[in-house]
Amino acid sequence: MGVIVSVNVGVERPILAKTGRSGIDKRPVDGPVAVGVPGTGDSGLAGDTISDVEHHGGPDQAVYAYAREDLDAWGPTLGPLHDGVFGENLTTRGLDVTGARIGERWRIGDGVVLQVTVPRIPCRTFAAWLDRNGWVKEFTAAAVPGAYLRVVEPGEVRAGDPVAVERPDHDVTVGLAFRAVMTTPELLPDLVPALDALPDDVAERVLRRVR
Repeated sequence: MGVIVSVNVGVERPILAKTGRSGIDKRPVDGPVAVGVPGTGDSGLAGDTISDVEHHGGPDQAVYAYAREDLDAWGPTLGPLHDGVFGENLTTRGLDVTGARIGERWRIGDGVVLQVTVPRIPCRTFAAWLDRNGWVKEFTAAAVPGAYLRVVEPGEVRAGDPVAVERPDHDVTVGLAFRAVMTTPELLPDLVPALDALPDDVAERVLRRVR
């Protein structure tokens, strides 16, 4: 069983990127945070801000999770990283986020249920935030993207909450979906078993590939 190390939210701040402002600077918060189904371009966490509403937020990207173990693995390259630095809402421990299956459900604490939808796709805002040239390529090559989740059952989350995982009967992982979308489109047909759990735009790409 995994655990939530921290719950992180961000307020909009200026950033040297095309968007000009961003909520990617997420910081851990104390106490419970309300989680609900967001509208288009909104976050699923109360108090969290999304600036680039065209590409982020909404029901299929309501919550972003990244493993503390994976942040630590970036340490030799990036130096010590605080929880939330990759813009994740949930920093986890004891969960193989890259190995999470599309459509699997995370039951967090007493009532919140989230469902894994897609991997995170790196963008220039992410690179600008880390102030690292070539970061999009570097992050893509590592293929440890973290996962977006939709809200199935709303409630409250807090640091220390346990996470129980319910896995679907297929082997389509976040890592496989990331490679299929980003670097190896010939893998797109391998995502068919998870088609019903994928966001519509990704499902359409898969279907175009198999037709």
